[in-house]
Amino acid sequence: MHYAKVDAAIVRAIRTIVADPERVLTRQQDLASYSYDASFGAYFPEIVVQPLITSEVAGIVRLAYEASIPVYPRGKSTSLSGGPLPVEGGIVLDLSKMNQVLDIVPDDLIAIVSPGVVTGDIHRAAEKYGLMYPPDPSSLSICTIGGNLSENAGGPRGLKYGVTKDYVLGLEVVTPKGEVIRTGGRTVKNVTGYDLTKLIGGSEGTLGIITQAVLQLIPKPPACGTLLAVFDDVVTAGTAISQILVSGLLPAKLEIMDQACIQAVEAYEPCGLPADAAAVLLVEVDGHPLAVKEELKQAASVFRSMGAKQVVIAGSEAESAVLWKARKMVSPAITRIKPTKISEDATVPRSKIPEMFARLKEIGDKYKINLVVFGHAGDGNLHPNILADKRDRDEMQRVELAIAEIFETAVALGGTLSGEHGIGMMKAPFMEMELGKAGLDMMKAVKEAWDPKDIMNPGKIFPRPDQKLVLIER
Repeated sequence: MHYAKVDAAIVRAIRTIVADPERVLTRQQDLASYSYDASFGAYFPEIVVQPLITSEVAGIVRLAYEASIPVYPRGKSTSLSGGPLPVEGGIVLDLSKMNQVLDIVPDDLIAIVSPGVVTGDIHRAAEKYGLMYPPDPSSLSICTIGGNLSENAGGPRGLKYGVTKDYVLGLEVVTPKGEVIRTGGRTVKNVTGYDLTKLIGGSEGTLGIITQAVLQLIPKPPACGTLLAVFDDVVTAGTAISQILVSGLLPAKLEIMDQACIQAVEAYEPCGLPADAAAVLLVEVDGHPLAVKEELKQAASVFRSMGAKQVVIAGSEAESAVLWKARKMVSPAITRIKPTKISEDATVPRSKIPEMFARLKEIGDKYKINLVVFGHAGDGNLHPNILADKRDRDEMQRVELAIAEIFETAVALGGTLSGEHGIGMMKAPFMEMELGKAGLDMMKAVKEAWDPKDIMNPGKIFPRPDQKLVLIER
């Protein structure tokens, strides 16, 4: 696809749509700030625009469509898959300042939000009414709801409550031609025609730009409790995960940390985890206080029967907070092992978790890399993290081979490339491996029908010819 450049005439036209000069950025030092995200690679946009209202977004997209200029929507750039990277230059639309609307409608159990609203702020606003917005990505304190919607973000509570798309009732969207449409609405049940709301959610900005969303809320459970189970063998811990679920329990969260994670956390900020454990499982149950108490006892019994060498039930909210803090400390802690962290989220059926753990160990040994594993084990969404040094070219080449084998293994076990990070650039080369050519072509047909000029976040999801995973410049 041949794209036009952002020339002086286009800049002038953009300034007529967004009159505030401070929200139209063209200086090289400003563009540099928008050239990267939390993944790999740097790609400079030609211009950055910070819209505040839907009409500004629509005007810019219409202009871009007429001129065949690529448009890249962007939130707080916490993407781990290269979702907002402007790989073809063009216009970056920074939607993080479009955060004026955060309305809770308690009688309807909904929230109406702008895309730039920080996800954690939605949580706090809902809780003031005794309600809860369940999706809880680990970056919720800084990520925006627009990015969550585009990537279909998940989190620890995904086991019981699902992911972002499960709580989206309606959207306002600017199409690739600059038209404004509304999908869904404010009702829980809506079967009018095609479900465009679900199609747009998780489409990673390739079908349009979300400018407002109606989110479903639920009553906040009155109580919750936490349990820590310690295992001498990581495969046994994986088996225990399935056993908890088939026993009739459905925890809100069921997380796993392997030994490398445990030791890194204890070295970084001690939380009292057993450093000699092969793995720990961290469980949260919620609901009625009496039910929470009984379910924790039942979970403890199941874990003991599966060979856990120690089971600890937190006796207070403070003790629970310490345990969950340990889980949140994993990412910053493991970066002290080596400076470059590659975070993946290959997901497998729950019954295959033990086998996936065994294969991950083999892959780490085969390529002589530092591979640690944690994640949302209750729904099979594991986060194999590879720790390396991007200055070591030989090591990074081995990392690339290891990542490819991790994805191949996940798919071979009946799993998927991504449970919550999205495809973006990083996983595009592996899409046909999971979907097959016919499946990928069907997705391409949808994209082409919506966006015939391919201006909306081009270079994402769909692999370019002979595209390979490359973490460093050759």
